[in-house]
Amino acid sequence: RQCSSSAVGEQKAEDSFLKWLLLLIPATTFGLGTWQVQRRKWKLKLIEDLQSLTTAEPISLPLDPMELKTLEYRRMRVRGRFDHSRELYILPRSLVDPEREAREAGRLASSAETGANVVTPFYCTDLGVTILVNRGYVPRQKIDPRTRQKGQVAEEVELVGVVRLTEARKPFVPQNDTGNNHWHYRDLEAMAKATGSEPVFIDADFASTVPGGPIGGQTRVTLRNEHMQYIVTWYGLCIATSYMWYMKFIR
Repeated sequence: RQCSSSAVGEQKAEDSFLKWLLLLIPATTFGLGTWQVQRRKWKLKLIEDLQSLTTAEPISLPLDPMELKTLEYRRMRVRGRFDHSRELYILPRSLVDPEREAREAGRLASSAETGANVVTPFYCTDLGVTILVNRGYVPRQKIDPRTRQKGQVAEEVELVGVVRLTEARKPFVPQNDTGNNHWHYRDLEAMAKATGSEPVFIDADFASTVPGGPIGGQTRVTLRNEHMQYIVTWYGLCIATSYMWYMKFIR
């Protein structure tokens, strides 16, 4: 009888331990769901801040590198002339089209045609320096500037664009092929060295587009925001595992 009582006691202790151990599952999933709620709030605020920067009234371009580092996505107004003889091509790129991208969200493949973004040295007549301007997108068959002579603006122009900083190469993105003028990511120091310009880079806005030239406004300000899916997943798991725990140990 003493052995039997001891075995029953050990079984109860094991059941009690298992009961509270399994309670960690709904507790953890609830915590993860709550964390995703906070992450979603942060992401929505970040998207709102980026959108406000890209629609704010443009300011004059500062040349202080330290100041520029704090102004990414800020709209700038510059005046000057393009040097089309030293164009750079960032490729492959597709045309920024928020409506198409929303329709194709989640698809493994995109229907968008690929081409390149044309980056052209721009001599700022008011500042006396040459910067880099991403004039925008051209389809693959128009990368060669001889196919779009009409859009190679020769006169002095004023344009508005947003400041972009150098970017780190992402995994699986090829190295920039400077010899063949094939750039796959923004390396401002290397681009400036190749063109004899300052390492200052702006994306021209859509209003800068001229007939026959690149299509401006190629700045993506949307960020991946899948936190609602994660919220539903974690809270759903919390509800399911809480119900299972209740049915096994309480009812």
